[in-house]
Amino acid sequence: MAVTSRSMIITTTMCILTARLHVVTGFSTTLRHQGKRANPSFSTTVTRLFAAKTNISFTPNPEIRDKATSTVLVGRHAALKTLIDQTDSYVSLFGFRPHPEVLSSMHASLDGNSAAGSSSSSYVVVPTVGPAAPRPPHKLSICALKNTVTRNNHPLSLHAVTDLVKAATPSKGVTHVMVLVEDDFALGPVGAAVGRSFPLFNRKTTKKSREGKTDEESDNDVESDEERMVHVTFLNSEGKVIKNQLEIAAASAAADGVRLACRLVDTHPEELTTTAFAEECRILFEDEDTVTMEEIVGDELKEKGYGGIYNVGKGATHAPRLVMLTYNPPDKKSTIALVGKGIVYDTGGLAIKSRVGMCGMKHDMGGAAGVLGGFTAAVKLRTPRKIRLFLCLAENAIGPNSVRNDDIITLYSGKTVEINNSDAEGRLVLGDAVAHVTKHCDDVGLVLDMATLTGAQLVSTGKMHAAILANTEELEQKAVKAGLASGDLCYPLLYAPELLKKEFNSKVADMKNSVKDRSNAQCSCAGHFIESHIDENYQGGWIHVDMAGPGSKAERGTGYGVGLVLSLVGTPGFDTRQ
Repeated sequence: MAVTSRSMIITTTMCILTARLHVVTGFSTTLRHQGKRANPSFSTTVTRLFAAKTNISFTPNPEIRDKATSTVLVGRHAALKTLIDQTDSYVSLFGFRPHPEVLSSMHASLDGNSAAGSSSSSYVVVPTVGPAAPRPPHKLSICALKNTVTRNNHPLSLHAVTDLVKAATPSKGVTHVMVLVEDDFALGPVGAAVGRSFPLFNRKTTKKSREGKTDEESDNDVESDEERMVHVTFLNSEGKVIKNQLEIAAASAAADGVRLACRLVDTHPEELTTTAFAEECRILFEDEDTVTMEEIVGDELKEKGYGGIYNVGKGATHAPRLVMLTYNPPDKKSTIALVGKGIVYDTGGLAIKSRVGMCGMKHDMGGAAGVLGGFTAAVKLRTPRKIRLFLCLAENAIGPNSVRNDDIITLYSGKTVEINNSDAEGRLVLGDAVAHVTKHCDDVGLVLDMATLTGAQLVSTGKMHAAILANTEELEQKAVKAGLASGDLCYPLLYAPELLKKEFNSKVADMKNSVKDRSNAQCSCAGHFIESHIDENYQGGWIHVDMAGPGSKAERGTGYGVGLVLSLVGTPGFDTRQ
């Protein structure tokens, strides 16, 4: 092969479930703090202002071919073969001409038909021979996705796109990521998958050297002071650059929404208090005329009857709160309400978790992060639908004021609940919110609540598929379809409230908050508990999303829920091709 002595082909097969990567990244939009504009490159102890180490751009730019120090080509195995065989297009694609035998050998080493559930990648360091000005040798990676997948997966295996791009992107420099989406697949979900590759939150103070890297770590684990630029280009079946502005904007907004959700989930509870979470919302929309924000905080929750949120959060230093955001565009269709569980930390309360079980409970606000990220992207893309967002924010802390097992509380629905497990708190806060929505918001036709609700969800539908419960079969099918389109996969639970509600029977209250028999479809039971607080006069739809499993991976937030929300609200250009 016509390759210099420094060039070598290294082929690795990645098991998608074992990627462990830690990237120093930042929030790319203009930020404000305490009324002043903040420099996003200035590092402070405030999460929003942490140094921006990785910037992502989706705008087509031919000049990126000459600026890039590495290139990552992603696509289904068969589609990549077609593209690689078009040797005349190499310069227009890469900005230089790698030897055809190099690319063919790389591609041949990858398997697009393996039934093992993994995708694969190969990279080579090549001399940059071509019309461009001379520059250092270039890292060129090919990431092959499976040609076919089963019916419960996105056709492009978007979880694999995230892991492959994350592993193939060097820790510094300019990387050109080219995704071959062909003609059948929307750009928005792919943009979200790429954005997920580059999380924003990091508090490391030391750098890891390449020499100290373990076999399990990629170059992404090696930190650098240099700012990293990732430029994403989408290619159609002919290898031509896709330039549709609406679709590219959807991909960019989805990526931003996912990175926002990931950052919030990754932020530790000392920083992301209920107060800080509410401030995040205020900063996000302070200049957005179509969005209004209201809050019910602390003792006001008690006074107005929100006994679920109040009692769960009353033992914490920072007061519980119900944050209500409304997006009201000029031209709008029917209204949807999004409800998110925002338990910023869950000790289990007086039914305290174990040392091992408590670690990672900063992720218990993943549902609120997911619906907020989706809401933010939907607003940015001017979705022609009114959207109401309700974030149930509380810390399930331990203290003299904490709610006790055996206490009886009254939720906003007016129903009484005997606490038999203070660690089943998520359903209490969500019960208040769905009661509020269905009682006061007459324009709402669909309520979607999202939560890291039960460990039983992982047993029911696994680590990559959220569990859904819907009050009609039509909505159930709609949610599954939206999950497949967006890459936020989900699968239905048993819906049988008349058979399962007996698990909450109480001798002294309308219901208990935790099941009697944990082996009796407890994930469905938890959803039915929330459903039981929907106002009896509400005639619309309801979807419950339990995303305890897919909400995090390898101790990082995934931004699950952003894509599902964008698909369900019908955001323009997100999951359809123009």
